[in-house]
Parts: sequence; structure tokens; C-alpha cells
Amino acid sequence: MINCIAQDPKETRNKEIVFRGVNVIPMDKEVLLMDQTVVVKNGKITQVGDAKQIKYSKEAIVIDGNGKYLIPGLAEMHAHVPPVDNIEPMKEVLMLFALNGITTIRGMLGHPRHLELRSKINSGEIFGPRFYTSGPSFNGNTIKTPEAAKDSVTNQKKAGYDFLKLHPGLTKENFAAIVKTAKEVGIPFAGHVSWDVGVWRAIDAGYATIDHLDGFVESLVPDIASVTEQDAGLFGIFLMDKVDPSRIAPLVKGLKDHSIWVVPTQSLAERWMSPDKDADALGQEPEMVYMSPDLVKNWVNNKKGLVSNPKYDKASVANYVKLRRRLIYECNKGGVGILLGSDAPQVFDVPGFSAHHELSYMVASGLSPFEALRTGTYNVGVFLKRPDIGVIKPGATADLILLNGNPLKDINQTRNIEGVLLNNQWMSKGYIAETLSKLKKG
Repeated sequence: MINCIAQDPKETRNKEIVFRGVNVIPMDKEVLLMDQTVVVKNGKITQVGDAKQIKYSKEAIVIDGNGKYLIPGLAEMHAHVPPVDNIEPMKEVLMLFALNGITTIRGMLGHPRHLELRSKINSGEIFGPRFYTSGPSFNGNTIKTPEAAKDSVTNQKKAGYDFLKLHPGLTKENFAAIVKTAKEVGIPFAGHVSWDVGVWRAIDAGYATIDHLDGFVESLVPDIASVTEQDAGLFGIFLMDKVDPSRIAPLVKGLKDHSIWVVPTQSLAERWMSPDKDADALGQEPEMVYMSPDLVKNWVNNKKGLVSNPKYDKASVANYVKLRRRLIYECNKGGVGILLGSDAPQVFDVPGFSAHHELSYMVASGLSPFEALRTGTYNVGVFLKRPDIGVIKPGATADLILLNGNPLKDINQTRNIEGVLLNNQWMSKGYIAETLSKLKKG
């Protein structure tokens, strides 16, 4: 029986793995299955049932689940993998995600080497979470004409990227060319909403996901045409005195009617933008040791620069953060699909760790712990049209996290990890601690 030994996960790769006597949270429905045995073989769940009735081989690796909770692996649906020519730094980011129970990531700033990375993850040559990747960014600098838009979309589709990443600066004409060509060749598009485009045009166009709640706050301002992008600030941070809350309901209905998924990345607002979090204190949080000191210093200075902006009013920005929470709550209540994403690594969002912050912000926004967990599990399977991920049931992919506490009662228990199973490799608590210690930068 295995508990916390720091054995090499590769030793479990070709073996049957059994979680015995564990409490299962399957996530396809809100239920807690007590005292279950879960059997895994070749990366698939083969059995889930009463501990007294399930049989498994004598050679199986048995993990004691007594008093513990088993949930599906989590997804980070707005992640960043270094867009560089060297694949080595990518591996480190992947490991930080995996050690924190993130078993699926969606890379939101693609690079040609990411196609190779995805292939090597799929073949098992590189260990890491399931990887979906966009191509290089579509933005005001990279797309200057409709013809360039058409060529770039066609080329990225041919290259094999999973989707297109849209960034700010796109004109209406160039955006229209992107959308038209993307639909012709059959590739989704997601990400930011350019100021010129606006959220309603984005909704009508059929984004796969709108990330960061980008354009949402702006859409609540009746005379937004008279406001400049610079005066509005990033994601409408300086618009609180102009917002009409009665516009929230039509926005939510529009998102729902057009099947637009939302990746809020609320952690950016709560940690980077909010006046409630001190920059120096954030820079000294324990997880910052996994980022380079220079990068953390840049993050601290970035936040201090934002707070010192003459337009930055603490009370107004605090209300802005609350408005974002309300938008998340209303989207969830209105049936809009929400996906877990924190934009890691980004300002004070460390890969792997920040997804757990994001879950807590979902609960702070009014979602139940089960609803928050769904954003990173079951919902992801629905969005990706992969009914075999994000759930615990026979036939499902065995991406699993063993927790020492019940996340349905306290969402922060998702951080209380006893071990992670990914690609049929069991990362015990001891292995996780040992590997994290090797990844420290500061």
C-alpha cells in the first residue's frame, strides 16, 4: 500500500492502480460516493464501486484512500506556455501545473514549437498535462489587412493549431475577415475582445470563449462610444461611474443564446487590480519562489504602477472587482458555460497554484463549491467535446487528484493534495514536495 513515499512516478506507468476505500466526487452529478474502490489501468478508469465488491490484481499498486476524497484532474483553460524556440523551459511550466493537479491546459499564446510539445506530450516522450494550443496571436500589429487575416487563419489551420487566439487592436474589417475565414476552414477562435469590435459583435461572431470578461464592463456603459479605450482602462477598470447594471441581464442572455463560453480569469482582478491586495505582500507569497526573482519584481512594480495611476481610485476599483464577481454569478445563474482559467503565469498567478486561487474566487462570486469545481472538470469535458475527461466513471480518462479534505464543504481543500494521477503516473505527496523543492528559483 502506498501513501506518501516519493517514488518515481514512471514506476507506476505500466501498472494497475487502485484507490481503496476513498470518497469519490464524480462531478457528472452533485453526489459524494463514500468508501469506494476505483481501479485504473492503462490510463483509464475500469471500475468504480463498493470497496467490498471490486476486485483487482495482486500486482496492483494500492493507494489508501481512507478519509480522503478523489476528484477529476483540474483544467487551466487560460494558460501560458513560454512561446520560445527552446522546449526545456516549457517542461518546467508543465510540471508546475501537473504537481498542482492541473491535468489539462489550454495554451493561449501559441508558438510553432508548441505543436511539437503537444505531440511529445501525447506520445509520452514529455510528461505533462493534456495540451491544447492556439497559434501565434491575432492582434492589431500582426493583422493589418483583411488579406493578411485570411492568410494567417488558413496557415494556422493547416499547421494544426487547435484554435486561434485573438488579442486587442483588431479593426472591425480585419476581425470580420478572421471570423469569415475561420468558419470556412473550421477552426475556433477565442480570447480578447478588441475595443473596435465590442462584445456584442464578438457574441454574434461566435467566439468559442471570451476570456477575462473582456468587453463585458464596457457593454454596460450606455455612452461607451464617447469613451476612449485609454480612459476605460484594461477590461474597463476605470468605468465604474458609468455602468448601468440593468444591462447585465441582456448581456447574459446574449452569451447564453449564442453558446459563448466564458473564462473569467478573476484572479487577475482580485490579485493584480484590487486595492485589497498589497503588491509587496503578494510578491512574498510562498509560491512566488517558483518564478524568477526578476519576474516577481516586475509583477510587484506592475501593480504599484497601476495603483499609482491618477485614474486609479481605490473605492471605485474595489466596486469594479465586485461587479466582476456579480457578472460571474449572473453568467452561472443564467446558464452561461464557465471554464476555469487564471492566465498563469501572469501577474501574481503562478502556474498550477493560481487555478486554486481562481476556484476560491468563483465561490466568492456566489458559485457553490460544486459549481466552482465543475468549471475546471465536467464543464471542460463538455466544452472540448470530451465526455471522458472531467468525470470519474468507468471508461473515463484517469486524470485524478486525491485530496485530504472535502472540497464540496471547503473549496480550499483542492490545495490539500495527497497525490495526483496523470498519464497513469502516480505523483505522491512526497514526490510532489521533493519535485517542487527542485523547482524553486528564489
